[in-house]
Amino acid sequence: MAPPFDAVLMIAFGGPTKPEEIRPFLSNVLRGVPVPPERLEAVARHYEQLGGRSPITELTFRQAKSLAALLEREGPRLPVYVGMRYWHPMTSETVEQMICDKVNRAVGLIMAAHDSGAASWGKSVKAVTDALAAAGPRAPHVGFAQPCYNHPDFIAAVAEQIRLQLQAIPPALRCKTPLLFTAHSIPFSMAASSPYVQQLHESCRLVAAALGHPDWSLAYQSRSGDPRQEWLTPDVRDILRRLKAEGRRSVVLAPIGFVCDHVEVLFDLDVEAKAEADALGLELKRASTVNDHPLYIRALADLVRQRVNQG
Repeated sequence: MAPPFDAVLMIAFGGPTKPEEIRPFLSNVLRGVPVPPERLEAVARHYEQLGGRSPITELTFRQAKSLAALLEREGPRLPVYVGMRYWHPMTSETVEQMICDKVNRAVGLIMAAHDSGAASWGKSVKAVTDALAAAGPRAPHVGFAQPCYNHPDFIAAVAEQIRLQLQAIPPALRCKTPLLFTAHSIPFSMAASSPYVQQLHESCRLVAAALGHPDWSLAYQSRSGDPRQEWLTPDVRDILRRLKAEGRRSVVLAPIGFVCDHVEVLFDLDVEAKAEADALGLELKRASTVNDHPLYIRALADLVRQRVNQG
Protein backbone atom coordinates (compact mmCIF):
# COMPACT_ATOMS: atom_id res chain seq x y z
CA MET A 1 0.00 0.00 0.00
CA ALA A 2 1.35 3.42 -0.97
CA PRO A 3 2.21 5.81 1.86
CA PRO A 4 -0.10 8.83 2.32
CA PHE A 5 0.78 12.08 0.61
CA ASP A 6 2.71 14.40 2.90
CA ALA A 7 3.84 17.23 0.57
CA VAL A 8 3.28 19.05 -2.72
CA LEU A 9 6.03 19.57 -5.30
CA MET A 10 5.53 22.43 -7.78
CA ILE A 11 7.59 22.07 -10.97
CA ALA A 12 8.18 25.25 -12.99
CA PHE A 13 10.46 26.39 -15.81
CA GLY A 14 12.74 28.65 -13.77
CA GLY A 15 14.51 31.81 -14.80
CA PRO A 16 17.36 34.19 -13.97
CA THR A 17 16.91 36.54 -11.04
CA LYS A 18 19.77 38.91 -11.94
CA PRO A 19 21.80 39.79 -15.07
CA GLU A 20 24.79 37.55 -14.34
CA GLU A 21 22.49 34.50 -14.27
CA ILE A 22 21.04 35.05 -17.76
CA ARG A 23 23.62 33.20 -19.88
CA PRO A 24 24.17 30.29 -17.46
CA PHE A 25 20.39 29.85 -17.32
CA LEU A 26 20.08 29.90 -21.12
CA SER A 27 22.92 27.38 -21.36
CA ASN A 28 20.88 25.05 -19.15
CA VAL A 29 17.79 25.53 -21.32
CA LEU A 30 19.72 24.89 -24.54
CA ARG A 31 21.95 22.07 -23.32
CA GLY A 32 22.11 19.43 -26.04
CA VAL A 33 20.27 21.64 -28.55
CA PRO A 34 22.28 22.82 -31.59
CA VAL A 35 21.56 26.55 -31.29
CA PRO A 36 23.92 29.12 -32.87
CA PRO A 37 25.65 31.38 -30.31
CA GLU A 38 24.07 34.45 -31.92
CA ARG A 39 20.61 33.06 -31.15
CA LEU A 40 21.53 32.62 -27.48
CA GLU A 41 22.79 36.21 -27.42
CA ALA A 42 19.59 37.48 -29.03
CA VAL A 43 17.49 35.82 -26.33
CA ALA A 44 19.87 37.07 -23.62
CA ARG A 45 19.24 40.61 -24.86
CA HIS A 46 15.51 40.08 -24.41
CA TYR A 47 16.15 39.45 -20.71
CA GLU A 48 18.48 42.46 -20.51
CA GLN A 49 15.89 44.66 -22.18
CA LEU A 50 13.39 43.65 -19.50
CA GLY A 51 15.65 44.47 -16.56
CA GLY A 52 18.03 41.52 -16.52
CA ARG A 53 15.74 39.06 -14.79
CA SER A 54 12.60 36.96 -15.14
CA PRO A 55 9.72 37.30 -12.67
CA ILE A 56 8.92 33.58 -12.92
CA THR A 57 10.79 32.54 -9.76
CA GLU A 58 9.18 35.23 -7.62
CA LEU A 59 5.74 34.49 -9.06
CA THR A 60 6.08 30.73 -8.62
CA PHE A 61 7.04 31.15 -4.97
CA ARG A 62 4.07 33.49 -4.50
CA GLN A 63 1.86 30.78 -6.00
CA ALA A 64 3.41 28.21 -3.66
CA LYS A 65 2.98 30.42 -0.59
CA SER A 66 -0.68 31.10 -1.44
CA LEU A 67 -1.34 27.42 -2.09
CA ALA A 68 0.29 26.36 1.19
CA ALA A 69 -1.82 28.93 3.07
CA LEU A 70 -5.04 27.72 1.44
CA LEU A 71 -4.21 24.07 2.16
CA GLU A 72 -3.42 25.00 5.75
CA ARG A 73 -6.86 26.61 6.10
CA GLU A 74 -8.95 24.09 4.16
CA GLY A 75 -6.84 20.94 3.98
CA PRO A 76 -5.08 18.78 3.35
CA ARG A 77 -2.31 20.41 5.36
CA LEU A 78 0.69 19.73 3.14
CA PRO A 79 3.91 21.76 2.80
CA VAL A 80 4.58 23.05 -0.72
CA TYR A 81 8.04 22.72 -2.29
CA VAL A 82 9.23 24.39 -5.51
CA GLY A 83 11.60 22.82 -8.02
CA MET A 84 12.69 24.44 -11.28
CA ARG A 85 13.74 22.74 -14.50
CA TYR A 86 16.46 25.14 -15.58
CA TRP A 87 17.47 27.34 -12.64
CA HIS A 88 17.73 27.34 -8.88
CA PRO A 89 16.20 25.85 -6.92
CA MET A 90 16.68 23.03 -9.40
CA THR A 91 14.31 20.08 -9.09
CA SER A 92 17.22 17.88 -7.95
CA GLU A 93 18.06 20.35 -5.17
CA THR A 94 14.45 20.43 -4.03
CA VAL A 95 14.26 16.63 -3.97
CA GLU A 96 17.32 16.58 -1.70
CA GLN A 97 15.60 19.05 0.63
CA MET A 98 12.49 16.87 0.65
CA ILE A 99 14.64 13.88 1.60
CA CYS A 100 16.17 15.89 4.48
CA ASP A 101 12.64 16.79 5.59
CA LYS A 102 11.67 13.11 5.45
CA VAL A 103 8.97 13.55 2.81
CA ASN A 104 7.67 10.15 1.72
CA ARG A 105 5.17 10.97 -1.01
CA ALA A 106 4.31 14.19 -2.82
CA VAL A 107 1.69 15.45 -5.23
CA GLY A 108 3.49 16.72 -8.34
CA LEU A 109 1.99 19.96 -9.65
CA ILE A 110 3.31 20.90 -13.08
CA MET A 111 2.94 24.64 -13.46
CA ALA A 112 1.20 24.55 -16.82
CA ALA A 113 -2.53 24.44 -17.45
CA HIS A 114 -2.28 22.29 -20.60
CA ASP A 115 -0.62 18.94 -21.28
CA SER A 116 1.85 19.47 -24.13
CA GLY A 117 3.05 15.87 -24.12
CA ALA A 118 6.74 15.53 -24.89
CA ALA A 119 7.18 19.32 -24.93
CA SER A 120 7.14 21.35 -21.71
CA TRP A 121 4.82 19.03 -19.74
CA GLY A 122 6.88 15.95 -20.55
CA LYS A 123 10.13 17.74 -19.75
CA SER A 124 8.78 18.69 -16.33
CA VAL A 125 7.86 15.07 -15.61
CA LYS A 126 11.31 13.99 -16.78
CA ALA A 127 13.02 16.57 -14.55
CA VAL A 128 11.28 15.02 -11.55
CA THR A 129 11.82 11.38 -12.51
CA ASP A 130 15.52 12.06 -13.24
CA ALA A 131 15.94 13.79 -9.88
CA LEU A 132 14.22 10.93 -8.07
CA ALA A 133 16.34 8.34 -9.87
CA ALA A 134 19.54 10.23 -9.01
CA ALA A 135 18.53 10.38 -5.35
CA GLY A 136 18.08 6.62 -5.25
CA PRO A 137 16.03 4.69 -2.68
CA ARG A 138 15.92 7.67 -0.32
CA ALA A 139 13.77 9.62 -2.79
CA PRO A 140 10.10 10.30 -2.10
CA HIS A 141 7.42 8.99 -4.43
CA VAL A 142 5.70 11.60 -6.63
CA GLY A 143 2.20 11.23 -8.08
CA PHE A 144 1.30 13.88 -10.64
CA ALA A 145 -1.92 15.89 -10.63
CA GLN A 146 -3.96 16.51 -13.76
CA PRO A 147 -3.74 19.77 -15.76
CA CYS A 148 -6.35 22.40 -14.87
CA TYR A 149 -7.23 23.56 -18.42
CA ASN A 150 -10.98 23.10 -17.87
CA HIS A 151 -11.20 23.58 -14.11
CA PRO A 152 -14.00 26.07 -13.34
CA ASP A 153 -11.79 28.15 -11.04
CA PHE A 154 -8.98 28.37 -13.60
CA ILE A 155 -11.51 29.40 -16.25
CA ALA A 156 -12.99 32.02 -13.91
CA ALA A 157 -9.54 33.41 -13.07
CA VAL A 158 -8.63 33.82 -16.76
CA ALA A 159 -12.02 35.40 -17.45
CA GLU A 160 -11.53 37.93 -14.64
CA GLN A 161 -8.13 39.00 -16.02
CA ILE A 162 -9.64 39.50 -19.48
CA ARG A 163 -12.71 41.31 -18.12
CA LEU A 164 -10.45 43.95 -16.56
CA GLN A 165 -9.06 44.77 -20.02
CA LEU A 166 -12.44 44.69 -21.78
CA GLN A 167 -13.80 47.17 -19.24
CA ALA A 168 -11.07 49.64 -20.24
CA ILE A 169 -12.47 49.71 -23.79
CA PRO A 170 -15.36 52.13 -24.50
CA PRO A 171 -18.70 50.27 -24.35
CA ALA A 172 -19.51 51.02 -27.99
CA LEU A 173 -16.32 49.22 -29.08
CA ARG A 174 -16.26 46.48 -26.45
CA CYS A 175 -18.55 44.00 -28.19
CA LYS A 176 -16.63 44.54 -31.44
CA THR A 177 -13.27 43.82 -29.79
CA PRO A 178 -12.05 40.27 -30.43
CA LEU A 179 -10.25 38.15 -27.86
CA LEU A 180 -6.95 36.73 -29.07
CA PHE A 181 -5.79 33.87 -26.87
CA THR A 182 -2.13 32.86 -27.12
CA ALA A 183 -0.08 29.83 -26.16
CA HIS A 184 3.49 28.66 -26.69
CA SER A 185 3.98 27.09 -30.09
CA ILE A 186 5.41 23.57 -30.11
CA PRO A 187 6.53 21.30 -32.96
CA PHE A 188 3.60 19.92 -34.90
CA SER A 189 4.86 16.36 -34.36
CA MET A 190 4.67 16.83 -30.56
CA ALA A 191 1.26 18.47 -30.77
CA ALA A 192 -0.09 15.58 -32.86
CA SER A 193 0.69 13.08 -30.10
CA SER A 194 -0.63 15.13 -27.17
CA PRO A 195 -3.94 16.70 -26.07
CA TYR A 196 -2.36 20.18 -26.12
CA VAL A 197 -4.33 21.82 -28.95
CA GLN A 198 -7.60 20.21 -27.91
CA GLN A 199 -7.16 21.38 -24.32
CA LEU A 200 -6.26 24.90 -25.44
CA HIS A 201 -9.37 25.18 -27.60
CA GLU A 202 -11.49 23.88 -24.72
CA SER A 203 -10.02 26.49 -22.35
CA CYS A 204 -10.61 29.31 -24.84
CA ARG A 205 -14.19 28.20 -25.51
CA LEU A 206 -15.00 28.02 -21.81
CA VAL A 207 -13.48 31.42 -21.02
CA ALA A 208 -15.27 33.10 -23.95
CA ALA A 209 -18.54 31.52 -22.80
CA ALA A 210 -17.97 32.74 -19.24
CA LEU A 211 -17.49 36.26 -20.61
CA GLY A 212 -20.38 36.02 -23.05
CA HIS A 213 -17.90 37.07 -25.72
CA PRO A 214 -17.99 34.62 -28.66
CA ASP A 215 -15.58 36.59 -30.88
CA TRP A 216 -12.28 34.84 -30.20
CA SER A 217 -9.36 33.07 -31.86
CA LEU A 218 -6.25 31.18 -30.76
CA ALA A 219 -2.73 32.01 -31.93
CA TYR A 220 0.73 30.80 -30.99
CA GLN A 221 3.88 32.62 -29.92
CA SER A 222 7.49 32.12 -28.90
CA ARG A 223 8.42 29.68 -31.64
CA SER A 224 12.06 28.57 -31.48
CA GLY A 225 14.20 25.73 -32.77
CA ASP A 226 14.89 24.34 -36.22
CA PRO A 227 13.18 26.58 -38.84
CA ARG A 228 12.80 23.55 -41.12
CA GLN A 229 10.52 21.89 -38.57
CA GLU A 230 6.77 22.53 -38.72
CA TRP A 231 5.42 24.27 -35.61
CA LEU A 232 1.91 25.18 -34.53
CA THR A 233 0.46 28.23 -36.27
CA PRO A 234 -0.92 30.88 -36.75
CA ASP A 235 1.58 33.25 -35.19
CA VAL A 236 0.08 35.97 -33.01
CA ARG A 237 1.42 38.76 -35.25
CA ASP A 238 -0.18 37.19 -38.32
CA ILE A 239 -3.55 37.29 -36.56
CA LEU A 240 -3.03 40.94 -35.60
CA ARG A 241 -2.48 41.75 -39.27
CA ARG A 242 -5.60 39.81 -40.22
CA LEU A 243 -7.70 41.64 -37.64
CA LYS A 244 -6.52 44.98 -38.97
CA ALA A 245 -7.36 43.90 -42.52
CA GLU A 246 -10.88 43.03 -41.28
CA GLY A 247 -11.28 46.60 -40.03
CA ARG A 248 -10.93 45.85 -36.33
CA ARG A 249 -9.84 48.74 -34.15
CA SER A 250 -8.88 46.98 -30.91
CA VAL A 251 -7.97 43.55 -29.55
CA VAL A 252 -7.47 41.98 -26.13
CA LEU A 253 -4.57 39.53 -25.90
CA ALA A 254 -4.93 36.74 -23.34
CA PRO A 255 -1.90 34.45 -22.82
CA ILE A 256 -4.00 31.50 -21.70
CA GLY A 257 -1.17 29.03 -22.31
CA PHE A 258 0.96 30.54 -19.51
CA VAL A 259 0.29 30.57 -15.77
CA CYS A 260 2.58 33.45 -14.87
CA ASP A 261 4.00 36.55 -16.53
CA HIS A 262 7.54 35.66 -17.51
CA VAL A 263 9.88 36.78 -20.28
CA GLU A 264 8.14 34.95 -23.13
CA VAL A 265 4.97 36.81 -22.20
CA LEU A 266 6.61 40.14 -21.39
CA PHE A 267 8.85 40.28 -24.47
CA ASP A 268 6.88 38.40 -27.13
CA LEU A 269 3.59 40.10 -26.31
CA ASP A 270 4.29 43.36 -24.47
CA VAL A 271 7.21 44.29 -26.74
CA GLU A 272 6.96 42.51 -30.10
CA ALA A 273 3.21 42.04 -30.46
CA LYS A 274 2.61 45.53 -29.06
CA ALA A 275 5.03 47.01 -31.61
CA GLU A 276 3.19 45.15 -34.40
CA ALA A 277 -0.19 46.42 -33.18
CA ASP A 278 1.11 49.98 -32.88
CA ALA A 279 2.47 49.87 -36.42
CA LEU A 280 -0.92 48.63 -37.63
CA GLY A 281 -2.83 51.29 -35.70
CA LEU A 282 -4.58 48.58 -33.68
CA GLU A 283 -5.27 49.24 -30.00
CA LEU A 284 -3.90 46.28 -28.03
CA LYS A 285 -4.67 45.48 -24.43
CA ARG A 286 -2.99 42.50 -22.79
CA ALA A 287 -4.67 40.56 -20.01
CA SER A 288 -2.45 39.35 -17.20
CA THR A 289 -1.82 35.65 -16.81
CA VAL A 290 -3.41 34.05 -13.75
CA ASN A 291 -0.24 34.45 -11.63
CA ASP A 292 -1.34 34.05 -7.98
CA HIS A 293 -4.98 34.97 -8.60
CA PRO A 294 -6.99 33.49 -5.69
CA LEU A 295 -9.23 31.49 -8.04
CA TYR A 296 -6.24 29.90 -9.77
CA ILE A 297 -4.78 28.98 -6.38
CA ARG A 298 -8.14 27.45 -5.47
CA ALA A 299 -7.98 25.37 -8.67
CA LEU A 300 -4.50 24.14 -7.74
CA ALA A 301 -5.72 23.18 -4.26
CA ASP A 302 -8.55 21.22 -5.81
CA LEU A 303 -6.11 19.38 -8.10
CA VAL A 304 -4.07 18.45 -5.02
CA ARG A 305 -7.17 17.15 -3.24
CA GLN A 306 -8.24 15.11 -6.26
CA ARG A 307 -4.82 13.47 -6.46
CA VAL A 308 -4.74 12.78 -2.70
CA ASN A 309 -8.20 11.24 -2.89
CA GLN A 310 -7.06 8.92 -5.69
CA GLY A 311 -4.67 7.33 -3.19
